[in-house]
Parts: sequence; structure tokens; C-alpha cells
Amino acid sequence: MSEEFITIQSIGRKGLLRELSEFTGLTNEGTVKGIGDDSAALKEKDGSITLLSSDTFVEGVDFDPTYTPFTHFGYKIVSASVSDVYAMNGIPISILVNLALPNRLSVQMVKDLYIGIDNACKKYNVELVGGDLTGNHNNAVISVSVYGKASEDTITYRNGANIGDAICVTGDVGAAIAGLRILMREKKFWEQHGDDAIQPDLEDYKFVVQRQLMPEARKDLIEALSNQKIIPTSMIDLTQGVINEVTEICNASGLGAYLYQAALPVAIETRHVADEMEEDVDKYALFGGEDLELLFTLSEKQVEQFIEHFKDFAVIGRMTPKDEGLNMQTAEGDVLSFDDLS
Repeated sequence: MSEEFITIQSIGRKGLLRELSEFTGLTNEGTVKGIGDDSAALKEKDGSITLLSSDTFVEGVDFDPTYTPFTHFGYKIVSASVSDVYAMNGIPISILVNLALPNRLSVQMVKDLYIGIDNACKKYNVELVGGDLTGNHNNAVISVSVYGKASEDTITYRNGANIGDAICVTGDVGAAIAGLRILMREKKFWEQHGDDAIQPDLEDYKFVVQRQLMPEARKDLIEALSNQKIIPTSMIDLTQGVINEVTEICNASGLGAYLYQAALPVAIETRHVADEMEEDVDKYALFGGEDLELLFTLSEKQVEQFIEHFKDFAVIGRMTPKDEGLNMQTAEGDVLSFDDLS
């Protein structure tokens, strides 16, 4: 009797990852962390930790050439990839880039992509060491694999948070989705008016558009943590939104969390876009993703020490016992519950 047909849509990204997590091949005794964190962690004979991660970007799903300059996108894919290593409190060293490209792309477009890749590699002190190139009949598919290093004493996973730890996030959140909303609006206008459409003036939206097209990985946080000899109890990068990433830390650490809506760091430019779109800016912050900020947990003592030396982070909540679930206090004082931590 055949198994019940279950669509990917019905179980979602997380559900599919759970279904696949049992397939690990031969278990290597040097594997410290496999599926379930931002990077795989492999312990070497000298005691160091090798970090490995990969990301895949599909045209029409992860990027739209209509409003995404290839130079910008090259920069973005490197930033997104090295962010996975920074989320482990590690240092990226080299990357591989694999391309599956349709013939309709020009040579200059591909060179522009690599100009962006090269600029980002120089920014993050990473070497591009190779990759693969093949054809694709439909959309472009680009994958980036990153290799990095971490110390066994300082590597940070998602599963180390403790009850009472402060939940912290760098920078501001929601700007990337705000930028995407503006770009999608301008694309729609262009499609409706065709050649009669004037070139959009995005100067007023420069901040949010930049955060969508060329987000920066938070190398500065990792350097500041190292300088102050502070090791977060857990860490993850913001690619799926605050609620998703806090949920991941809750699940990995076996805890709950209590967030403060009023503490979410949201830039004024992001608020302006939400107002213009007549949308809820807190949804941008909580569910937007792609900001590439780092979300991490620190003990109260660590927060007091770190804030003296690194200002660009905010405390947005605290870790709680698992049976309390994931909750958020609104600006009005009400409490919202996010019951499903799966």
C-alpha cells in the first residue's frame, strides 16, 4: 500500500527539513554539529572547528533581475553565506560559487555578478576559490558554499540559551522587507505602463532598498565579541524574521521566550514605508527576514559588560521556561502568544 501523498506546501520548509534530517549518511565522529544550525561544525585533529554552510538562490524565487542589479546580487549572496559562519561565532575563509545559467543571460551580466562577489569577498576577507558552471534551460540558479573556522572554546550554537538570558539583536529589523515592498510596487507600476513608465525615483527609499539589495553581514559584532572575550550563549542570523529565529533558538535550547514589542529596533525609514503601504510595521520586523542581523542571547552580566563597548544592539526579550511558550508583550501591555514552536 502506497504512503499518503503529502505536499511540501502542507508541511512547509521546517517540516520538510525535519523529514530530511534523518538522512545523514555515514556518521563521522568528528562532526560536532550537523543539520540544525547555521553551519555544520567539524572538529579537526588540532582541536579547531571547521564550519561549512551553503545557500542556493533561484531566479524568480530569491531574486528578480527586473529590479536586482547583478553586481548588487553578487554582493548579497556572499553576505548571506558568510553570515551563517558569523552566526556560529566563526570567521569565514573561502567560498565556492556554483552557477546554472540560461543562455539568455549576457556575459556582462555574469561578470557584473562576479564584480559584486569580488567586492564582498574583499569586504569580509574571504577568498573565492572556485565552483562549477553549467547550463539551465529556465531560470538562473546560484549556490554558494562557505568554509570557515571557529575556536572550540568560543563557537556558538543555537542550543546554549539559558532561562533568564537576554535576547539581543543587532542593528534594526524589517528594513529588508520594506525595501522589497517598494521594489515590487515599482515593478508592478512598470508592468502596467510598459515603455511609457518613467524611471522610478528611489532616493527617498534608499535606506530600505539598500538593505534589500545589498545587506551587510555583521562582521563587526563578531570582532567586538572577540575583543571583549564575550561568548553568546546562543546565536542565529536573521533570514526568516525575528519570530522564526527566536523559535529556532527556543526549540534548540528547550526553552520559551518573552519578547517586548516596544523594544524591537525599527528604523524610521522602515516605518515610513509601512505607513505609505498602509501595512503593520511590526509584521515587517517580526516576520520580514533577510535583514542578516544577528540574534543572540547573553546573560545579564554579559549585557552589562558588552553594552559599554558595542552600541549597535538592542535587548528585545528574555528566555523563559519551555512550558511558558513564546509570548510577546505589545506596546499597549497586552500579551500575544505564539503557541506553535515547531
